[in-house]
Amino acid sequence: MMNSEHETFKIINAQIVTPFQLIRNGTVLVRHGLIEVVTEGFLEIPEAKTIDAKGMFIAPGLIDNQVNGFAGVSFSLGGGDLTEEGIARATRELWKTGVTTYLPTLTTNSQKMMLNNLRILNKAMANEELAGSIPGFHLEGPYINPEDGYRGAHPIQFVRLPEWVEFLELYEASGRHILQITLAPEMAGALDFISRCDEMGVVIALGHHNAPTEIVTAAIDRGAKIATHLGNGAANMINRHHNPFWSQLADDRLHISIICDSFHLLPEEIRVFYKVKGVAKIILTSDVTSFATLEPGMYQTQTGETIELREDGLLHYPAQKCLYGSASPLTKSIEYIVQVTDCSLAEAIQMASSNTAKLLGLNDRGKVEPGLRADLILFSLKYSKISIHKTFVKGKIVYESSY
Repeated sequence: MMNSEHETFKIINAQIVTPFQLIRNGTVLVRHGLIEVVTEGFLEIPEAKTIDAKGMFIAPGLIDNQVNGFAGVSFSLGGGDLTEEGIARATRELWKTGVTTYLPTLTTNSQKMMLNNLRILNKAMANEELAGSIPGFHLEGPYINPEDGYRGAHPIQFVRLPEWVEFLELYEASGRHILQITLAPEMAGALDFISRCDEMGVVIALGHHNAPTEIVTAAIDRGAKIATHLGNGAANMINRHHNPFWSQLADDRLHISIICDSFHLLPEEIRVFYKVKGVAKIILTSDVTSFATLEPGMYQTQTGETIELREDGLLHYPAQKCLYGSASPLTKSIEYIVQVTDCSLAEAIQMASSNTAKLLGLNDRGKVEPGLRADLILFSLKYSKISIHKTFVKGKIVYESSY
């Protein structure tokens, strides 16, 4: 690695991506792991080492609120397979894709398994080498709708109703680091559960549900902030009028997260979501799984499901005739939403970084702005494809390509 987080350095000749403008031929000065100056043109700082961006882009590191696993490491499944070294390995592989902050996501499982994995994840958070890339965790389930389709790939034997004492046990096992929970608001006891989580500062997401409009509205009234991967986690056959999509799109208070990997949503769906919610209310997420970076083929999960990773990158769950999360990193969502909506690169990165930081209360990152953590990515864009050349976390180069 080229530098430590205590060095002073400047990145010159960069195209700096900010939410408001693209600063061409810009300079970013980093000192003690923080961004100190962002300016157009050259900055004379004799003591600062120089990194020449050579006209490439500098943007905030990507923030992914839904990472089920990566590079063969699952945060949800077990059998003793989740280890601190596995978590570190997954983090290093995510850095290569430009993700500098992420929420390990635990999907529906037994209480014993979830407690065990949360304790391991919480211990791994203290690893200084990860530099705070894991600020907390996302529970997607187990308090979801058990119906086929709405349940998705979540194992039905572990789906259950919201139970506050049980959740507090999970919360304590996480070191009180559960930042987000996805649940179905129509389940018995869910609305009171939402109110309690909101009081604790946990971000409530609505997902894998079939709630009518009045329940969705009540959930938002009680503090629900976002719809998890809107357009997915629903049955293949739904009522054209009475379904969980319209109410979530119609309420301006609710953010939505969407998976733009070219498989989860049609281009026209993405365009409609973008027109209705706008840049400020959309979060790009990957829903990426442990199958990311693996070779195409048929795989068996630890809970017995057969999963197919196709040549084109689609991850298929044949038993439910649905997707099994994603195998595509967050950069794919940035590329695809620009392609299908014609939004700007800056807007796409806002949806993949700044918006997520704001939702999760991570006020120290998510923008190329003085005073914030120097979580940065240096990348090129060729034929609409993003290539990450350097990833910085707290001012330290944690990944560097051999370009």
